[in-house]
Amino acid sequence: MTRFEPGDTAPDFTLPDAQGNDVSLSDFRGSRVVVYFYPAAMTPGCTTQACDFRDSLDALTAQGITVLGISPDKPEKLAQFAERDGLTFPLLSDADKSVMTAWGAFGEKKNYGKVVQGVIRSTVVVDGEGTVELAQYNVRAKGHVARLRTQLGIDDD
Repeated sequence: MTRFEPGDTAPDFTLPDAQGNDVSLSDFRGSRVVVYFYPAAMTPGCTTQACDFRDSLDALTAQGITVLGISPDKPEKLAQFAERDGLTFPLLSDADKSVMTAWGAFGEKKNYGKVVQGVIRSTVVVDGEGTVELAQYNVRAKGHVARLRTQLGIDDD
């Protein structure tokens, strides 16, 4: 399985958002982007992580960082998730998991001691030129955004 390292080129993608509009990574060229992959909208861990990103959005935006969340959920479910939890950053649907696979966020993982195929909770920070700045795999939902902010040098509000 391919996993990114700092300095790698992040492959472009185009995926539908919660409203069904196409969003491409290249749309954000010139600014830093946090691309995070999560298993399923409206589950406890994914909700915790999404709400942490929501609560840190002002601080991230102030540093010129855009947040994109990607899951295999259909746009309709993403719209419900965004509405329910007040998520104002783009949530993208990778129903066939092709982007997740290309970015190392889908594959073998351990789930309750068993090896299964699934979404690997991952976060990749891409700089304005499309180069991977930071790549983290198998992250824990709780506390992840706070650790990421520290790594990116973004102080608490």
